Amino acid sequence: MRGKRPDVGAVLVALADPTRRRLLDALADEGSASATNLAGRLPVTRQAVAKHLRVLSEAGIVAGGRAGREVLYRVRPEPLDASARWLSDLAAAWDRRLEALKRAAEADASRPRGARRAAKSRLRGRLARRPNAP
Repeated sequence: MRGKRPDVGAVLVALADPTRRRLLDALADEGSASATNLAGRLPVTRQAVAKHLRVLSEAGIVAGGRAGREVLYRVRPEPLDASARWLSDLAAAWDRRLEALKRAAEADASRPRGARRAAKSRLRGRLARRPNAP
């Protein structure tokens, strides 16, 4: 994960499961914990916890390190921060699009019929040129 950009898609897929979100919350509360410790806090087996931790680890959200005979897991905030920034940028882009649409609709209501068609055509062209994701 170091040196490369976090995969927002992998983070979102990993966070889609409620058990993984609960694991992440438990790790955030504890700071670091073993799979056995985490299994004691959730209504799932240790094996299920290990599988969920593997998915979180592959997404870069958690990292495990040996401490004696145990593997202790901790949260890695960088991929979560990158995903939050991406979602924020996406929301801002949609807010700009919706504001442009609102302005066009309000301006359209005060224009003569022929001018309305031209304004709609210009707006469609501007919206079509914008990317879907920032």
